[in-house]
Amino acid sequence: MRARLVAAAASGALLDLAFPPHDVWWLAPLAVGLLTNLLRGRTLRQGALLGWVHGLTFYGVLLVWTGTIAGPVAWMALTLLESLFALLLGVALTAVLRLRAWPLWAAAAWVGQEALRDRLPFGGFPWGRLAFSQGHTALTPLASWGGAPLVTLAVAALAALVVRAPGRAVLLGPALVLVAALTPVPTAGQTVNVGVIQGNVPRIGLERADQVSQVLANHVAATHALAAQVRAGTLPRPDLVIWPENASDLDPYTDARAAADIQAAVADVGVPVLVGAVTDGPGAKVSNRGIVWDPVTGAGPSYVKRHPVPFGEYIPFRSLVRKVTKKVDLVPRDFAAGDRPGVLQVGPVRLADVICFEVAYDGVVRDAVRGGGRLLVVQTNNATFGRSGETTQQLAMSRLRAVELGRSVVVAATSGESAVIAPDGRLQHSTRLFTRDITVQPVVLRSGTTLASRLGAWPELVVSLIALTALLMGWRR
Repeated sequence: MRARLVAAAASGALLDLAFPPHDVWWLAPLAVGLLTNLLRGRTLRQGALLGWVHGLTFYGVLLVWTGTIAGPVAWMALTLLESLFALLLGVALTAVLRLRAWPLWAAAAWVGQEALRDRLPFGGFPWGRLAFSQGHTALTPLASWGGAPLVTLAVAALAALVVRAPGRAVLLGPALVLVAALTPVPTAGQTVNVGVIQGNVPRIGLERADQVSQVLANHVAATHALAAQVRAGTLPRPDLVIWPENASDLDPYTDARAAADIQAAVADVGVPVLVGAVTDGPGAKVSNRGIVWDPVTGAGPSYVKRHPVPFGEYIPFRSLVRKVTKKVDLVPRDFAAGDRPGVLQVGPVRLADVICFEVAYDGVVRDAVRGGGRLLVVQTNNATFGRSGETTQQLAMSRLRAVELGRSVVVAATSGESAVIAPDGRLQHSTRLFTRDITVQPVVLRSGTTLASRLGAWPELVVSLIALTALLMGWRR
């Protein structure tokens, strides 16, 4: 067991290397296969311990960037919480490995574990799903058939066969790649010019309360610069412009100066702008909002983030958590949750808007696209995470979503990486971190739906029920 525990920790470290910023994607099935092999013939208690050690290593390294927000206590707490799901996975895999055709049941168990972790507790935390290690790989096109759960299933099944029958794995791998290669990923459609503003922030870090005026000023100035370049003919005229999340932490509904500055910039560029802003209300709370700002009529329809981040945008059990760390006071007011998908008409484009971490949640993104969004927009603020892997991990999710839902994706970030992604997951444009960037890119609009979009959560539900059935059978044995 001592050697197995060391190897379980190694499997977690290998799996981390499959994710951005390392992007050694082919290590994902090898890491999963190593853990699977370690669990064969173990007792359920041993399986739990091996799974837990794997999870501690994997999440501890993958999520180290969370410590930049609230310190090491928050990072360790989140790592411990997520590793408990790996502990449960270790038990489940140990049980189903005793059954015939166990590679299928083991792959289903990975999907079932992710389904739980994506929803529990406090709405879940999907970071680290196997599918998100495949943001733009040979397996990515499978997402258009069954979304992220199908990609996870493919990776885990390939890993299981590497352990059970390496010869079959040699056949399955190319077969999956061939199916993915032959999967149609339409990219044709009407083209519009989309401007993306990355205004940048004064400095790296969360302590920005005294800097919000400068952040807004940066985005206002960058939009004026865009207008000047359009007039000079160095950039094409955009049909709409996207600002990132937190471009204005001054409430433009109540702050006349902020509203006037935004209005002047939008009027200068002459097209609607989707403005990311923090606004007061409802009640004592605040709202993370994307506001459609018209060059003539000003503030219009808006989308309020549906899935605020627990302990990042609101504090559950605030008084209790404060006894552990005073960092909770960095979030003095809880963010309210929106109650409708982010479907907004911005100029000629009906778009699907999601904000920051929402890109990780299948239902939030899918609802906005199924509501009529022809272009997926991700407004995000990654400045608080510095130059960590959080930014590139989120970008990989956006690339997977493009293929899954058959939509172009525009990522607008305060400090980078902003990006324009084609419906097949290719990067058309991306920016560097902590720089100002102004761009206008041709973007394809699509209204067709993928099979994954039409099926919704059904593939994940069916596979999870299969995993539960196999777990009960394995437990009895």
